[in-house]
This record gives sequence, C-alpha cells and structure tokens, in this order.
Amino acid sequence: MSEIIDQVGTSLNALTQEFETITHNLANVSTAGYKRRCNTFSKSLEEQMTGLLGQMTGAETGTDTYSPGSIELYSSLDFSQGNLTETGRQLDFAIHGKGFFVIETPNGPLYTRNGIFNRNQNGQIIDLQGRIVAGEGGPITIPSNVGISQVSVSNDGSINAGGTTIGKFQLVDFGDNEAKLVPTGNSCYRMPDKNIQPVAAENIIVKQGNQEVSNVKMIEELVDMIMVSRLYEANMKFIAARKEVASSITSAAMA
Repeated sequence: MSEIIDQVGTSLNALTQEFETITHNLANVSTAGYKRRCNTFSKSLEEQMTGLLGQMTGAETGTDTYSPGSIELYSSLDFSQGNLTETGRQLDFAIHGKGFFVIETPNGPLYTRNGIFNRNQNGQIIDLQGRIVAGEGGPITIPSNVGISQVSVSNDGSINAGGTTIGKFQLVDFGDNEAKLVPTGNSCYRMPDKNIQPVAAENIIVKQGNQEVSNVKMIEELVDMIMVSRLYEANMKFIAARKEVASSITSAAMA
C-alpha cells in the first residue's frame, strides 16, 4: 500500500504543477507575444480520467478496479504562431513566421515576439522595459526631427523614417534549438547554452501597426483545468479510501 500511496503522491505533485501552468497561461491570455507553457504527461489526462469511474466504484471498497498510476511532467513551450491583431500604433510590430526580435541587456541578448516598442530620449527604439531593440547594425535611432507618424517598416524589417532608411531589425531564428529557450519574463527568452547561436530568420514578415496576441486558447485551458481538478480530487479520495481499508484490516486483526 505504501508504494501505491507514494505513486499517487507523485501524481498529485504533477497535477499541482499542471494546474499552476494552466493558471499562468490563463493569466497571460492577453499578453502580446506570450507563448503557451505546457506540460506533457507521461500518461495522458484522458487515460487518467478513464479511471475515475473505477475509482468511485472500486477503490472505496478496497478493490483494485482503479489504479491511479504515476503522472510525470515534461515541461515545454508552444511557439506556434499567435493571431495578429491590428492596433494602428506606429511602433507596434508583429512577426508572421518563425523568428524573434533581439533585445539587448547587460547580461546578454534576450529574444521576444512582443513587438510593442517605444522611443527613448535618445531616439532609440526600446521595449516596454526600456531596453534597446537590436538592429542589424546596432541600435535603431529615429532622428529627433522625425515624428513617429513618419516611421514605416517594410516586410523584411527595414525601417524608414522621414524618407530615409535608418536601420533594420535584427530578426533571428533558433531552428531545432528553439525548444531550449528559457522564459525570463515579459514574453522574453534566453538561450542557456552560449555555444548555441541563432541564425538570421527567413521567410518572415514584419507587420507594422500590429501585435501578435498570446497563442493561449482559453477554452482548451479551462477544459484542462477541469480535468486536472477532477483527477486531483479522485486521487485524494483514492488515498482516503485506501487508508480506511487499511485501518479496517488492522482493527479486524487486533480484534
């Protein structure tokens, strides 16, 4: 019995992590450029849910109709394309296709799909945290005599201000190494292995006056939340039923 309880305990921990992941996704459903976090179960939720009926009819009577099994999680990020929504704001940019903007920081570059940018007092294009957005030749500076309404971007990320090309966004891709990116907050990611370098992104389009919305699908997350909650409840009832059976056996043996 101890082994079964330990196994259920592992599953409860995994379900708790899954619940936290779902709530984090739901909290970022409106965050531009956010990429859904997901946990891959070694046994699918559907398989576990199949055992719920058996739990209700078998575990409470001490039989083995239901076996909760062990749920293990493997965390990953879903980098699938989010929908583009038009904002009309000149310094809002969205990427259609595989790629990232590059953000310069004192600790090295970060990578993001969140293209909500501003202009600092030096005229440089920055992100919402005030960090410089990298251009292929360094920071992209909008001349002080050029208004934001005079800034335009072409599909390849080249930026024109007042009729003059002032730079081009540095747009990168990680190919098969994309899965190794680590979230750092604010829809930004870093590459933990410095030996892995990004390459120039290809076959992408930069859309000005647009934002890429989160790729979280609210209905799917809510359905998963319900399933996780029911599994958690079922496993807790399973533990309680097993303890009750063990207590009854002990009492009978001592009688």
